[in-house]
Amino acid sequence: MERGALVILALTCVVSLTGLFVAPQLIRGALFRPYWLVRRAEYARLVTSGFVHADVGHLLFNAITFYSFAFVLERYIGTIKFLGLYFAGLLLSNVGTYIKHHSDPKYCSLGASGAILAVLFASIVYFPGQRLFIIPIPLPIPAPLFALGYLAYSYYSARRSRDHINHDAHLGGALTGLVFVGVTDPDAYRTLLTAAFD
Repeated sequence: MERGALVILALTCVVSLTGLFVAPQLIRGALFRPYWLVRRAEYARLVTSGFVHADVGHLLFNAITFYSFAFVLERYIGTIKFLGLYFAGLLLSNVGTYIKHHSDPKYCSLGASGAILAVLFASIVYFPGQRLFIIPIPLPIPAPLFALGYLAYSYYSARRSRDHINHDAHLGGALTGLVFVGVTDPDAYRTLLTAAFD
């Protein structure tokens, strides 16, 4: 049984829903605030911010995405490696956010998207034959094509910064997933390239 993914999913839902409906101070205390990361040594928020969400829609979208990829991936690579991937994504996805916003005392972010994208992109390396759906496109997209398109979109959106979505964290999480697989299991890329040119 994939206990790592189950615990992460359950904990994220419980903490997020508690913050949204019972104790909003829980969310305020968990936010990642780049300006205060070093100034107040708020390093724990690199992790706590990944267990709270802005609203139910935000939580639901992340939970569905996580559920769709995490359990199969954990079964394939093992719990220890899966947890390493998830928390690497959670931490490293904030690097770009910190670089861009470390001088802005008003900026804050929350959500598990960076970690979940690390899981999603690692899954694409291990299972390149899968096809993914993305709203509002009604057709399945080959996983490698989705990966290229998503990276390009996230990079472009991060440079524009015209919405309230942390595209830097999305891009950082996706890249973390790709690098994590390259470091911990380089054979996965050799298998991927062999399949691509077969």
